[in-house]
Amino acid sequence: MAYLLHSPLCLLIAQLVVIIITARLLGLAARKIHQPLVIAEVVAGILLGPSLLGAVAPDVKAALFPTASLGILGMLSQVGLLLFMFLVGLEMDLGLLRGRGRASVLISHTSIVAPFALGTVLALYIYPTLMPEGVAFSSFTLFMGVAMSITAFPVLARILTERRLLRTKVGAVTITCAAVDDVTAWCILAFVVSIVRATALTEAVVTTVLAVAYTVGMLTVVRPFLARLAARGTGREGLTQNVVAFTFVLLFLSAWATELIGIHALFGAFLMGAIIPREGGFARVLAEKLEDIVVIVLLPTFFALSGLRTHIGLLNTPEAWVQCLLIIVVACLGKFGGSYVAARWTGLGWRESTALGILMNTRGLMELIVLNIGLDLGVISPTLFTMMVIMALVTTFMTTPILQLVYPPELLAQELVEPPPTDMRATLPEGFSVLMCVAFDRSGPGMAQIAGALVGKQNPADRLYGLQLHRPAERTSTLVEGGDDLESPSALDPLLARGRDHGLNVRPMSFVSGEPAHDICSVAEVKDVDLILLGWHKTLFGQALLGGMVHDVMKDAPADVAVLVSRDLGAVRRVLVPFCGSLHDEVAVRLARRMAFAIGAEITILRIRVRDANAPRVDAFLADMAADRVTVVEADDDGNSAVDLVVKAAAGQDLVILGATPLSADEIMTRCPTSFLVVHHRERPQTAARRPRPLTEPQAGAVANG
Repeated sequence: MAYLLHSPLCLLIAQLVVIIITARLLGLAARKIHQPLVIAEVVAGILLGPSLLGAVAPDVKAALFPTASLGILGMLSQVGLLLFMFLVGLEMDLGLLRGRGRASVLISHTSIVAPFALGTVLALYIYPTLMPEGVAFSSFTLFMGVAMSITAFPVLARILTERRLLRTKVGAVTITCAAVDDVTAWCILAFVVSIVRATALTEAVVTTVLAVAYTVGMLTVVRPFLARLAARGTGREGLTQNVVAFTFVLLFLSAWATELIGIHALFGAFLMGAIIPREGGFARVLAEKLEDIVVIVLLPTFFALSGLRTHIGLLNTPEAWVQCLLIIVVACLGKFGGSYVAARWTGLGWRESTALGILMNTRGLMELIVLNIGLDLGVISPTLFTMMVIMALVTTFMTTPILQLVYPPELLAQELVEPPPTDMRATLPEGFSVLMCVAFDRSGPGMAQIAGALVGKQNPADRLYGLQLHRPAERTSTLVEGGDDLESPSALDPLLARGRDHGLNVRPMSFVSGEPAHDICSVAEVKDVDLILLGWHKTLFGQALLGGMVHDVMKDAPADVAVLVSRDLGAVRRVLVPFCGSLHDEVAVRLARRMAFAIGAEITILRIRVRDANAPRVDAFLADMAADRVTVVEADDDGNSAVDLVVKAAAGQDLVILGATPLSADEIMTRCPTSFLVVHHRERPQTAARRPRPLTEPQAGAVANG
């Protein structure tokens, strides 16, 4: 290993490789349990430090992270922090602070005052054992108050978006409160840092005056200048390199100025990002150019350095763990309790107030930044630093699972999609409803063709929905500014256009989803649909037709599911239904028969006899489902010749509707040049509230005549 790490550059490269790989691998695990990436990155840093790697393999830890190398790693992490705080400023839309009413201001300030007060009271209890020697009690107390008051705005915005709360009332209030909270808390932190660094009262006063003058100058002089720069430097090709370079020079000068003033360089980077104009996409382009290198490469070095400073072994007594637990309880009581009480005072319901309190209790990365500042200044001891890191992890980790209890997916689905009017449900109990889930724009027209064939001339009782689910965006500013309208143009546009061509009223829905299969089922349940229509697209790894997300939807769907493989489906005039006798095949026949009554499609049922089929029941079913033409074909029960028959019979057909079993859908998909649907039957108990499925002949005829 000594040969591999023989030079400082080799050592730094090795450190970056290990840090990035560890953070990304743990990030995948964090996503599986619905936790933000920051949890994985903090844990990765702790694992690489003395708490695990140093205890399990001290020689490896000493070789990979020798003390002499930490200075270089520390400087690299500080540069990463400067750029990250600049990004946080870019993502902090100051427009959120205006026009949101007194409620948000009251809640945000209460969520600072309450934990700040409890933090100062806690300092009275823990200072004899945890306050470093030579530190003024006032400085220690003020810093504990600030550390308890921080909310992680970037992490909170991501959780809100992934939980689809950002566009709800509680989401709008929470993101505003977090914005106010972060701005206020960072101003308080800058003041506390100036107090800690000052050696005399006059020096503290001078630092405060200079900080205020600097902030005013940035807002009144630099911000208008940047607005003119953005207007001139943003063209069709985007920002020029000269404009980007000049902006970064201003960023580093701003950080340098605040460091010289005595309020820390991070405040200058944050303020510089906050005053960047958002008109014309200036802030967005800057963030896109910067974020990947910061979040993937530079920021993990900060987590690694924090992990090297976190030594859980320092908590080696029951008293130390009691103190750690007390810190966690006080942190939650102050942040959650203050936010909850203020939210209830302003008129929010218990559910919204609880969700807001839980979200405001999220600390994440911002807490780590504050703690590292305190450790660098010598205000907190390594033992207290470790306790506070654990508190930051616990308060961040608990947010998502508790929020899911307060706002279960079913309740979110009801809030996100509008229910049909009450009078329609009462007066038009019959009809057919389809939920069309669009991932790519090219699948939309085919879905519209299928929906049109199922409802014919649409009447008010027929409900058609187009659903597009967006993957969570990587950037917080994209989440806050773009919201659910992230994709432009929308993948729903071709579906809606084809629907208009056929006189169909398709209701579009679009939101961010981290669990598409679960959310599709939730929307289908709320909308009480008869059919979930999915598109299929070839993946890089050749995923099976009924695998992956399609399988997950079929497993939990509250309705029948159909998967469309479209071969430029332009019309549905001739339909082939291979029939072996399964329940899936029966649903396929019913859908085809609905098309016959709705639009006059010519239906061919290709009956394939197999030895395990219940012939009398199948004969009775087909007799009841009388179609234009029924073709009976013998086939071996191994299904091989049946596939050949289906492929041959599909020639000249517009659409093949195939039950999910027992034929091989993947083989038919490979060999059949015709568009086809694979239908999966879903058993559901009938209730009085559930309308009967409109698949009988009189109902289908009513659709045709509607």
